[in-house]
Amino acid sequence: MSPATTPAVAAVPPAAGMPTPPPLDGELEALLHRLRLPHLRRAAPQVLATARAQRWEPAEVLRTLLAEEAAGRQRSSRATRRASAGFPTGKTFAAWDQAASSIPAPTQAALRTLEWMGRRENLVVCGPSGTGKTFFLEALGQLAVEAGSKVAWFSLESLGALVRRHRADDSVTKAVARILRADLVVVDDIGLLPVGPDAAEGLYRLVDAAYERRSVAVSSNLHPAGFDELMPKTLAAATVDRLLHHAHLCVTQGDSVRLSQATTGKGVMPLT
Repeated sequence: MSPATTPAVAAVPPAAGMPTPPPLDGELEALLHRLRLPHLRRAAPQVLATARAQRWEPAEVLRTLLAEEAAGRQRSSRATRRASAGFPTGKTFAAWDQAASSIPAPTQAALRTLEWMGRRENLVVCGPSGTGKTFFLEALGQLAVEAGSKVAWFSLESLGALVRRHRADDSVTKAVARILRADLVVVDDIGLLPVGPDAAEGLYRLVDAAYERRSVAVSSNLHPAGFDELMPKTLAAATVDRLLHHAHLCVTQGDSVRLSQATTGKGVMPLT
């Protein structure tokens, strides 16, 4: 069998009725453990059994084992990034109805390429409640995680709590710097609740620190031009100036999808 056609057998358990491959030699098991190769170690018994049965070349065996380790690390890294992002629901574009969104289809397609993140541009999605703002941003965030990027998800209230928590020891700047280890920072649902001074400060500090260095995406019931209704005018002007300078602005319209589903009985499973 040529290297180019090496089968992906490493993660596949023995078929029903097939004998379980013998375990690894204890010394080899310990060595793989010391080298921190958990995915290779887990796949090795089945791969080696298959290699013996099909008379693979040694290089082919090595290639398959290393490929399994690389794939396993990629899966683990992706799961870690997804867990640390703090997404609210886990929604992805698999459940997204592009036609039901008032965001133009070409704009949706362009944003889904994530090229704007590579340019450190921002995204602002504003409009009435129930028009898919949070869903769209979360699906984009999930897509970014799949592409290898780090994402951090916040509400405006959680930003305010962060400022309060770190003000005591004057470490707010360091806390914001840690947030910016992410490639994309999302702030969800601006404008739903009154904005306290800590939350206003947190939003400004985040947008200011991320300016031209990281991508920030926000969803809001208010157009950014109305942020001075939520926070002091001077702070709002400085925040919006930095947020919109390199930003894509999407304004959603229409009735609430949630309310529409509720009134038509589509928001719940039928009772039987």
